[in-house]
Amino acid sequence: MNKIIITLIMITGLFSFATAQVRMPAPSSTQTIKQDFGLGSITLTYSRPNAKGRKIFGDLVPYAKIWRTGANAATRLVFTDPVEIGGKRIDTGTYVLYSMPGLDSWEFIINKGINNWGTDGYKESEDVCRFKIEPVKMKTKLESFTMQFANVKAESCELHVMWEKTALVIPISTNIKDKVRAQLEAGMLSDNKPYWQAAQFYKEYDNNPAKALENVTKATETNEKAYWIWIYKAKLQHEMGDDAGAMISSKKSLELALEAKNDDYVKMNKELQKKLK
Repeated sequence: MNKIIITLIMITGLFSFATAQVRMPAPSSTQTIKQDFGLGSITLTYSRPNAKGRKIFGDLVPYAKIWRTGANAATRLVFTDPVEIGGKRIDTGTYVLYSMPGLDSWEFIINKGINNWGTDGYKESEDVCRFKIEPVKMKTKLESFTMQFANVKAESCELHVMWEKTALVIPISTNIKDKVRAQLEAGMLSDNKPYWQAAQFYKEYDNNPAKALENVTKATETNEKAYWIWIYKAKLQHEMGDDAGAMISSKKSLELALEAKNDDYVKMNKELQKKLK
């Protein structure tokens, strides 16, 4: 009886050992980045291999051969608004980013094969666009393959691709003007008219300072204690050459900022008024 029990214990122990699961770090970690851009966002998901002392481009990653732009599954991009890359309009949706490294030039490929594992299943017929980017040599060696968004502005940003001592910059653009203008026009038909937003749009995006001044003036009339709007008007008047008007608006902003105990705007108005004297 004792021998049977011992045997069962040993079998149970061996079975537990055989089926035990051990978690280990992934050889190539996955990173997902969501970047607000324009009126939407871009989500990037990719795997990050490490150099581990190996020669990368032209060896581990061959030249003139399609690469998944990372490890494991192909790099994925999700656009919630249309963008333009490589002179080509990309509609909203999910895509994969392939690349073909070269010594003097890389070719990037935006493709519809979102179910592909790496380059397996790649079809040229599913290409949305191809564009070429010249690589730049970095001074510092980068161990992990890295992609990131940089220089993010209202209608443009860059996707940086970097590994070892090689870096590439992919320009991305979008058009927000038509959508914002349509929203403003619709808003002007309502009781709560968006004069403040219109002023910012016409100054910063539409290059129409006269229209901006018209709207910021109406914004101060509907929100008389908004010191941030008064200083905006003052700066706009200064840029348009009306320093006398700018001084009046800035003094009003300063008075309201002091009343609201907002030291930042007090300082900004005092600095602006020094320029107007």
